Amino acid sequence: MGEAYEVLRRAVLTMELLPGQALSERGLESLAGASRTPVRAALVRLAHEGLTVRDGRGWRVAPLDLDEVRAVVEHREVVECGAVALAVERATPAGLDAVQVLAESAADDADTGLRDGAQFHVALARLSRNDFLADAVEGALTRLARTRWLEVRSGASREQARAEHVAILAAVRAGDADRAVALVREHARGTRDRLLAHLEADRLGLRSRGVAVVGAAPAG
Repeated sequence: MGEAYEVLRRAVLTMELLPGQALSERGLESLAGASRTPVRAALVRLAHEGLTVRDGRGWRVAPLDLDEVRAVVEHREVVECGAVALAVERATPAGLDAVQVLAESAADDADTGLRDGAQFHVALARLSRNDFLADAVEGALTRLARTRWLEVRSGASREQARAEHVAILAAVRAGDADRAVALVREHARGTRDRLLAHLEADRLGLRSRGVAVVGAAPAG
């Protein structure tokens, strides 16, 4: 089941399987390289992550939901601000050095950029030594992965994110909790604004390619 899950999860996150697309357990066997039972287990696991939904007796890739994106980004901001404040108090030199490598990593493509960005944020949260906070950040990033994948295809966006990551970590190293929290909040809100603006601007284009987009337009 693990291998089928990883294959199908990647296909959903990179939109090889489009939001709103109907799925069948039999029809996914070839893509997953597995029989129906592990495919079904993988689809159930993906449903717990908000990436698939039941559709009668079958399945469907969960649509892109602008309202959910907004809510998850708000959740992530609150959790990550709390985690980074604790990280200032609790991070070890070795832990900071490990996160520094992630902060400075140079992504050559969107897929790598998405992975490295997520790893940085989860590792930063784990410096708090509170696994509940780190797991919450990881869960939020999973919920946002498809929309983030659309946004990080811009090389400029990846460069900006990397610079912001380095600045956040510098504040943690300096023991400046107020600055670290402010930078995390600014980073989260900038990501939110870019994601929602990108999705709204491309809403018709996405729908013309069969991508299901629901939810209200960004406020203000």
